[in-house]
Amino acid sequence: MALPTVTPADIRRALLLREEIALLDLRHESAFATGHPLFAANMAFDRTAIEAEMRLPRKDVPIVLYDDGEGLVVAGAEQLEAHGYTNVRALDGGLKAWRAAGYEVFEDVNSYSKAFGELVEARRHTPSLSADEVAKLIADKANIAILDVRRFDEYATMNIPGSVSVPGAELVLRAGSAAPDPDTTIIVNCAGRTRSIIGTQSLINAGVPNRVRALRNGTIGWTLARHALAHGADRRGPIGPFEGGPANARDVAYRAGVRHIGVNEASALAAQADRTLYRFDVRDAEEYAAGHLAGFRHYPGGQLVQETDMAAPVRGARILLTDDRGVRADMTSSWLAQMGWEVYVLEGGYDGPLEISPPRVLPKPDPSHRYRRPYEGTDVAERAMQAYLDWEYGLVEQLRRDGTHGFYVI
Repeated sequence: MALPTVTPADIRRALLLREEIALLDLRHESAFATGHPLFAANMAFDRTAIEAEMRLPRKDVPIVLYDDGEGLVVAGAEQLEAHGYTNVRALDGGLKAWRAAGYEVFEDVNSYSKAFGELVEARRHTPSLSADEVAKLIADKANIAILDVRRFDEYATMNIPGSVSVPGAELVLRAGSAAPDPDTTIIVNCAGRTRSIIGTQSLINAGVPNRVRALRNGTIGWTLARHALAHGADRRGPIGPFEGGPANARDVAYRAGVRHIGVNEASALAAQADRTLYRFDVRDAEEYAAGHLAGFRHYPGGQLVQETDMAAPVRGARILLTDDRGVRADMTSSWLAQMGWEVYVLEGGYDGPLEISPPRVLPKPDPSHRYRRPYEGTDVAERAMQAYLDWEYGLVEQLRRDGTHGFYVI
């Protein structure tokens, strides 16, 4: 099978001009994490039949496939074309040619979301506390509320003692209940850095009256400082926004360039066959299962910001978010817009018939092919944790060298 090819320079030009492109790395995730272009998305060659329909909704979207010399491209192309994709090409020379052209290679997964988080901290000087400082506040029974912004299953596996689960996009919606006293210091944590930076800055951007600090380096930093983690916690922060939070969230989205549209405009977007439109419901899974708008995939807002490459591998596509309360969609969209996406928030639509079904979940890959994140589980070597933090701290400089990101920070 002879595939048309594009050069690394062609890819770079498309990224700089915000053209739609899905640059797909066909290796298994464990190999992908060793190095890839910033906006590459991982879709292992043996999972294209499982993942393509959900992750690549437009059948004639420009797709460029590559590997690192393993010979996976033809098989990947054949599978995609068998499923109706009509615009599939190969990166001439693969990853080796990308490196030879002098272009940046990024390690790990969700790399551009993590790099964006580091840029936010660098630009906004997002305030943080060390693990030792937080441990002392806990020991002193200080007036604090520790909000864990990871997925609930991550929180339940291991958490900072006394913390409450408030997944990222839920912060502005729930902070008023989690910390009703404006004199309470809110401490936001995740496993590493990105979600705590974005969560802390979300509350600051939305004007929460409390003092807010990120737990610097999350549970990794806590572990490296020799503090004990708790396990099996099930505390969830109830809904209750702080005064002015929802209106402030809408203003944050407006300042980021997000557009709010109605059902008619959303239908017009969906009808434009020459553009990719991702539609995400950013509420929690229980709300989604109880009733959601047709055509919207469930992706909780905090994870969507963290895993944008997994959710929306077509760089340059449009994203439409829905949330019956508005707050989560506004805060999520504000970050996606700053990451260079054309983002819309749907207003209304919930007064008509809703679909009732659980979120659609892709089957998990073979564990042997999966990249083990240095911030998951309870048995990760300290050396791997420290190396991961060192990598994250270097991402802002790597973004500067790469030059294709188009991020801005309000």
